[in-house]
Amino acid sequence: MIKRIALLAASCFVVLAASAQLTITGTVTDEQDQPLVGANVVIDHTLLGVMTKNDGTFILKNLPPGKYTLFFSFLGYQKLEYPLDLAEPAKLRIRLKPSEIMGDEVIIRGSRASQKDPVTYTNLSYEDIHTDIQTRDIPFLLLNTPSVVATSDAGTGVGYSALRIRGTDASRINVTINGVPFNDSESHEVYWVDVPDIVSSTDNIQIQRGVGSSTQGAAAFGANINFQTIALNPTPNIDVNTTAGSFNTWKTSLNAGTGLINDHFSMDVRLSKIHSDGFIDRASTDLGSAYISGGYFSKKNIIKATFFTGKERTYQAWGGVPSEMLQTNRTFNPYTYKNEVDDYQQDNAQVHWSSQFSQYLDFSLALHYTGGSGYYEQYREGEKLSDYLISPVILGGDTITQSNLVRRKWLNNHFYGGVYTVNYHRKTFSATAGGGINQYAGDHYGRVIWAQFASDAGTDQEYYFSRGIKTDANQFVKINYQFLHKAGLYADMQYRLINYRITGIDDNLSNITQNHQYHFLNPKFGLTYDISDNQRTFVSYSIAHREPTRSNFVDAPANQVIRPEILRDLELGYQLVVRPVSVNLTLYWMDYTDQLILTGQINDVGAPIMVNIPSSFRSGVESAVRINPVKSVQLEFNLTISRNKIRNFTEYVDDWDTGLQRTTTLAVSNLAFSPDIITGGRLTWLIFSDLRFILDSRYVGRQYIDNTSDLTRSLNPYWVNNISFSWTLKPSKINEMVLFLQINNLLNHQYETNAWVYSYYYEGQRSKIDGYFPQAGINFMGGIRVRL
Repeated sequence: MIKRIALLAASCFVVLAASAQLTITGTVTDEQDQPLVGANVVIDHTLLGVMTKNDGTFILKNLPPGKYTLFFSFLGYQKLEYPLDLAEPAKLRIRLKPSEIMGDEVIIRGSRASQKDPVTYTNLSYEDIHTDIQTRDIPFLLLNTPSVVATSDAGTGVGYSALRIRGTDASRINVTINGVPFNDSESHEVYWVDVPDIVSSTDNIQIQRGVGSSTQGAAAFGANINFQTIALNPTPNIDVNTTAGSFNTWKTSLNAGTGLINDHFSMDVRLSKIHSDGFIDRASTDLGSAYISGGYFSKKNIIKATFFTGKERTYQAWGGVPSEMLQTNRTFNPYTYKNEVDDYQQDNAQVHWSSQFSQYLDFSLALHYTGGSGYYEQYREGEKLSDYLISPVILGGDTITQSNLVRRKWLNNHFYGGVYTVNYHRKTFSATAGGGINQYAGDHYGRVIWAQFASDAGTDQEYYFSRGIKTDANQFVKINYQFLHKAGLYADMQYRLINYRITGIDDNLSNITQNHQYHFLNPKFGLTYDISDNQRTFVSYSIAHREPTRSNFVDAPANQVIRPEILRDLELGYQLVVRPVSVNLTLYWMDYTDQLILTGQINDVGAPIMVNIPSSFRSGVESAVRINPVKSVQLEFNLTISRNKIRNFTEYVDDWDTGLQRTTTLAVSNLAFSPDIITGGRLTWLIFSDLRFILDSRYVGRQYIDNTSDLTRSLNPYWVNNISFSWTLKPSKINEMVLFLQINNLLNHQYETNAWVYSYYYEGQRSKIDGYFPQAGINFMGGIRVRL
């Protein structure tokens, strides 16, 4: 009897609960009642939001009765706030008015993938980026997206940090800021430490995985990351935030904006200061940065100038911790000289002009300049004076040919150019033409600033100098045609011309003068198909070429030709949106010819070199799931399972007994730093409308340090959990105040995210010298943000 009563009560509860769940449906159109496809519909103070379908319709399900505020937005239209008292199912018809001024989004439209493109991508909105008060660098902000692994030299995420996407390192990831190329022209890297706190001036980010769509700058061999800096805020604003936490880590930043003045003008500024002592001994970081942007906005035109600068001074933690010390001294730093620092400043200036010629046609032009100057300083023991162009020292009857000394290796560089895009878009057809020409000039030189025995050398003895001049021109055309109601065809062709000349002497005093020119055609094709209103699939095939880096050329033996890399990328995607669940699934096959990797081979002076290998590949499946079981809870989960292999790999190992190298051939081996599994999840819970709780979890499988698949030279799998709380208050005369607390590595897991290894044979036994990069155990960060 009791069981029946309980069952009946449970049934009644289910019926009542079900009857209490209501639905909001509707259509979003322009003033001529034409549907707006992809308009955003968001419920304020919840985690619920949708995009309109091909006919402009949307649906929000499983809502309890109550008062709601809905926000409707679409590029080029005024944002609409719509209050709703939901007592029964609601059906809305929303008409959006054209914006009185152009939106900043037009500046980056040409470099972004849209919902209709057959590209694997993830968008991070302003809310995604600024939910927490960010102190750590960009790689750690992107950790919640699929296939990303991040590392930090200092172990705290502040200072030198890096990321990989699908196992691909930063030199193969294309980065643009406001559509302007940002990778270093010679190394192809992006050093996030040179743009401190750029996240505070970022409005949104798109990460395209794989080759992606054509964009400006370096070739994308693993991903594109496209940033848009702060967009126009029409109201005056001041945002002050400060954080402090473990390892004497703190950040203070001030953001301020004028809002729209006289309906046309706006200016935004930011000042930031970041410091951390680091988890690793002496791995301190001091970062300063500034951002200023001002513009003129009208209904048809935007003229906007942006300047941002960063100054970094970091104590070097590049040596890592030897593997035999990981259990006894995880914070070990081999550098003890008090000024073993990296000191660099980078200034970036952009001027953008965007114009809308008609409802269907717009144009953007950007001129840019990046200038950088800095050095890293090192104390060296027992160096040969001849290696620094210093004559031997005669003391009494002794001839001294070696000395302790301090050297600085300098880089002064300039990067400038112009890029443009033209966008034409109709309901069934869109096209983008873009291109640019950019030039880089960089001076590399070294100076001895002190020597125990200096002979006739001055106090700033220059011992090498070289210059790199690189011109990069490109032109691309992208077309998307909806040839059937549910099917679309995508075609993209890019041409790149690269001319790179190096002149002068390298740090080993060898002449490195050389010249290289490349012509690359990079085609991309794809097909999209809407299976139903809530299901979409796509297939794409792309070919990309990447020129070697400066170090690839400079380190290569004189008789060895370094070839460009070629990537063929096949992607198959599927998307399902059945509220409250959305699923994205991608299968990928990335096949490489002449990929450049370390094999253990050395050049004429014994330095390791990267060489072309004939055949390698990455294949896998990526999934990303988002669930909103109730309006106050959101679950996100991503999983990547992959195979990353080299076919017929030959390893070279120095033999100290003979002075030669031993070789070993493997039929198949694993690509270094390419885990077979990466998975992550995030639980977001609005405990109350003003109290948010977030749990982040990340698991990264085993990574091999070299390309031999040897377990003794690998990073163990790791699983890391972080939690955060943010409490939003609205006291009088303050727009918003947020109190924030974050606990990183909640379970105090000991793990390493990066390493290097050098193998050799001595007395017939294989040995190694290595360095691992441990990350901090449990650590804390708290802060406050005030918006006026």
